[in-house]
Amino acid sequence: MAFDIEMIKQVYEALPAKVKAARALTGKPLTLSEKILYSHLHSTQKPAAFERSKSYVDFAPDRVAMQDATAQMALLQFMTAGKKTAAVPSTVHCDHLITAKVGSKADLEVANTGNKEVYDFLSSVSSKYGIGFWKPGAGIIHQIVLENYAFPGGMMIGTDSHTVNAGGLGMVAIGVGGADAVDVMAGLPWELKFPKLIGIKLTGKLNGWTASKDVILKVAGILTVKGGTGAIVEYFGEGATSMSCTGKGTICNMGAEIGATTSTFGYDESMERYLQATGRADVAALANTVKEHLTADPEVYANPEQYFDEVYTIDLDELEPHINGPFTPDLATPISKMKEAAAANGWPTKVQVGLIGSCTNSSYEDISRAVSLAQQVADKNLKAKAEFTITPGSEQIRYTIERDGFIDTFNKIGAEVFANACGPCIGMWARAGADKKEKNTIVHSFNRNFAARQDGNPNTYAFVASPELTTALAIAGDLTFNPLTDTLINEKGETVKLDAPTGDELPKRGFAVDDAGFQAPAADGGGIEVKVSPTSDRLQLLYSFSPWEGVDIKGLKLLIKAKGKCTTDHISMAGPWLKYRGHLDNISNNMLIGATNFFNEKTNSVKNELTGSYDEVPKVQRAYKAAGLGSIVVGDENYGEGSSREHAAMEPRHLGVRAILVKSFARIHETNLKKQGMLGLTFADKSDYDKVQEDDSIDILGLTSFTAGVPLTVVLNHKDGSKDEIKANHTYNQQQIEWFKAGGALNIIRANAAAALA
Repeated sequence: MAFDIEMIKQVYEALPAKVKAARALTGKPLTLSEKILYSHLHSTQKPAAFERSKSYVDFAPDRVAMQDATAQMALLQFMTAGKKTAAVPSTVHCDHLITAKVGSKADLEVANTGNKEVYDFLSSVSSKYGIGFWKPGAGIIHQIVLENYAFPGGMMIGTDSHTVNAGGLGMVAIGVGGADAVDVMAGLPWELKFPKLIGIKLTGKLNGWTASKDVILKVAGILTVKGGTGAIVEYFGEGATSMSCTGKGTICNMGAEIGATTSTFGYDESMERYLQATGRADVAALANTVKEHLTADPEVYANPEQYFDEVYTIDLDELEPHINGPFTPDLATPISKMKEAAAANGWPTKVQVGLIGSCTNSSYEDISRAVSLAQQVADKNLKAKAEFTITPGSEQIRYTIERDGFIDTFNKIGAEVFANACGPCIGMWARAGADKKEKNTIVHSFNRNFAARQDGNPNTYAFVASPELTTALAIAGDLTFNPLTDTLINEKGETVKLDAPTGDELPKRGFAVDDAGFQAPAADGGGIEVKVSPTSDRLQLLYSFSPWEGVDIKGLKLLIKAKGKCTTDHISMAGPWLKYRGHLDNISNNMLIGATNFFNEKTNSVKNELTGSYDEVPKVQRAYKAAGLGSIVVGDENYGEGSSREHAAMEPRHLGVRAILVKSFARIHETNLKKQGMLGLTFADKSDYDKVQEDDSIDILGLTSFTAGVPLTVVLNHKDGSKDEIKANHTYNQQQIEWFKAGGALNIIRANAAAALA
């Protein structure tokens, strides 16, 4: 029987009536996204025909998922919320803290030893509060969710931006910060601005070398890294129903790379097959009873321009394999154009490493299609020219592909199988020689390829492709190799051509696993004591942030004026810093060290206005905090793009930054700032960014009458005595303004919990 089957039954039993009511409210046919959103309104939310991109709406998600790096801070916050157990089904997944270095077994042993304190904490706090716990080695959060928890028509949130992967099983699954997870686990409404809707019609059918990954690589090229911001992307058409469930998951997974709130597909036979294959025939049977409500109304897909804010069409028959990058996931190049693009841009074309797997592409289908190419190395007397690694998405996947002989085939081309964890994708890759910072190229089937993301080397040119194309390029060792047209010279001096990849959507003999790695919580966690050592450098109990003083904020120092791309990786790096995700003060030493300073074009080098000298960003900010001075961070477009990590909001808050003023925000980061009681502001006139000078003293006026929809005034007091007065917009509603005044949303939860016990 599936996990949480009674909860799923309740969702489906209520679905028809809720969809009918939503149609009556809106007076029109509904998209799938709207059906799921309207059927998950919180009981305190008054139903209405909500306005896209404007209405703030309270929802009641069905479940919460957390990965170990973000779960630490989320659960440290939840421990202070005054609740005895999680109000909705919730899980923790230990996947981010395992470094890929030698191989799966050795790397897992090292992780279990080195991270014991953190794993013990997560295990005990999960058991205490009724939360399911997936042990290290069990697999990557999003693959585990797809295999065990996702269900068509459901709604979930997760403390990882790639939570959206569950859209492959017809969910509305949204990445959030830990404070949002605390709200839902505490039984409170979860707030989201009602998203706009983007429809993508897929015609034709994937064929030959083209894979589902190429769909989202193409979409990223069309929409860019911020084109999906504030939107749900809904895929439909014959091309959608013809592809596998896990292929749909890949497309939804990388929707995070276009800034989308989430992506989803309507329920179809591929989802039914996947549910049955993963031991959830009971969920499939329930879904079949309400399947008309698990996809859009027929009128929507017949005339999509009438129901979506934007509509795009992609013909899968004509779609070419793509390679995206380097340094950004939206620089899309068809394989036939790569030779030309590489020459024009001076990209190194020798492929040093090919890496497949991760939460994006580690399905049985992905691995089976890649192994069909690995088999050709032996069959055609070839030799792989690049290093090659595989990161299975779960123990179930790893066990099954080992049983079916895939790992043996990969081993024959010198492949290394890493642990069932994030590994290189999140930067947990102890790559030999990366410290030399040499210019080189890698190709992977992951989702992100920001500078230094995978191996810490800013000179590694990382390109994103399908597992099949990644494997082919590793065999050829050449970024410009086009397997559709080009040939290779084998060990006998013969000219050979790779055959197009083939594989099975699902294992013919079914999935198998000895120990999936799941630990159920205690039946009664009341007697479990969660201990955090006061001398630990990995874990630190949280304190309450101070409430707003009740006056306008004046005399702020400019900490940094960030230039260009400033993702959450730039604000709070992963890699070796992941070890401090449960210790706010220690991890704050990585705050903004990857951001480029506009004034000197350097990273981690800003002017200390107290001394006039340049120093590391965290050191300068700690000096301001010690002197009782607040500061402000100024940024460019799409500030906070990338991961959901709320540390990128909590670190500035902890160190005394009072406001972030940028041209535009990525959705999750803006929400995280609000939750932590920070001011997240945008230039009313983006050209005002140019007026900010290095030695400015900055005032924020209008806070005493802080009101939704009313801009604030920012005064730039320049060193020469002149000043510029500019307008700053914000998207705070009245509830979010109360978060700011209280010093953070969690302070309100604590106060309410205390009042309830009084």
